[in-house]
Amino acid sequence: MSRRTAASLATSGEVLRLIRTGEAVTRADLGRVTGLSRPAVQLRVAELLERGLVVERADAPSTGGRPPVRLEFDAAGGVVLVAALGASRTRVAVCDLAGRELAGRDFAIDVEQGPDVVLPLLMDTWDDLLGDRPRSMVKGAGMGVPATVEFAEGRAESARVMASWTGVAIPPVVRERFPVPVLVDNDVNVLAIGEHRGVYPELADLMFVKVSTRIGAGVVAGGEILRGAMGAAGEIGHIPVRDGGGVLCRCGNVDCVDSVASGTALLRDLRAAGKDVKSVGDVTALVRAGDAETMAMVREAGRRIGEVLAGAVNILNPSVLVLGGDVAEAFGPLVSSIREVVYRRSTALATRRLRIEASRLGAGAGISGCAVMVLDHVLSPDAIDDSLARR
Repeated sequence: MSRRTAASLATSGEVLRLIRTGEAVTRADLGRVTGLSRPAVQLRVAELLERGLVVERADAPSTGGRPPVRLEFDAAGGVVLVAALGASRTRVAVCDLAGRELAGRDFAIDVEQGPDVVLPLLMDTWDDLLGDRPRSMVKGAGMGVPATVEFAEGRAESARVMASWTGVAIPPVVRERFPVPVLVDNDVNVLAIGEHRGVYPELADLMFVKVSTRIGAGVVAGGEILRGAMGAAGEIGHIPVRDGGGVLCRCGNVDCVDSVASGTALLRDLRAAGKDVKSVGDVTALVRAGDAETMAMVREAGRRIGEVLAGAVNILNPSVLVLGGDVAEAFGPLVSSIREVVYRRSTALATRRLRIEASRLGAGAGISGCAVMVLDHVLSPDAIDDSLARR
């Protein structure tokens, strides 16, 4: 890239990106990397200082004479509001501009109560968590929801899951109270984003599989979340399995892996077998007690999930397959069956360096993933430049 072309690209938003990533931390660095003149660098830095996006530190090492002033992204210059909704459990938080949680709260709520109940509760909770922080500090909001989402509109489109949310565009509702950019995505996508950025940032290709009340996947391809044309990528729960027994799935099809191998399916089948189980914890107790019938059902669920994932590995060729969700985290035999089938049924090249790992962040990946999703949007060079232009 020529010096002139580099300079033409180095807007204030791009300068902020260089400071955030540590590629350039002094004015001299910025001039050298971008090719901008000293006055042009000074103008862009002054804009960022005025907006509270950058601070100056006079503690850079000196090579003789006065130490250069180091520029640092000010993560305390604003906050983002995030919420990770589950089928029955939700976590709401306020994070700084580096994605660190400043305040958070867990509570149980049935999302099937609908947006008229759930969204006001979320927004009231954000208000409480903001405390004395002024509303002007809020730069964006992000949510993960347990349903298919048309990402561009933030609209839930799952007719049989969160049915009362179907067709509801969530961002306009939130913006009535918090007039900031609002992003909404599928819950497993935000888990994948959180796990990728927090644990595997060096890998470009990752697949996160959530095995819980339901089964779903989030795919990171080429370092970016893969949403597909309409936001429906990763719906592995609705891939049918062999010999499923003709179980009707909530999507209307038969023998989807979600309907025969999810936590909900395990509980249903164990109750039908006469087991007194009300929760995943009850199933865990039976597994630990060595109950043969329960162990066999758990292993069979793992085999069926493994069959579906083997096909996904052949298509996507991820570097790491991360297993999360309370069912995957609770049952070693299920995870062992998944591993066995994936390595046996996928191609040799796709599995040569494939790692199958348990989630390291657990449920916390949802909050961090929501924060990353919002911050990547509101702090992008284009967004910063648009914001400065409006001022």
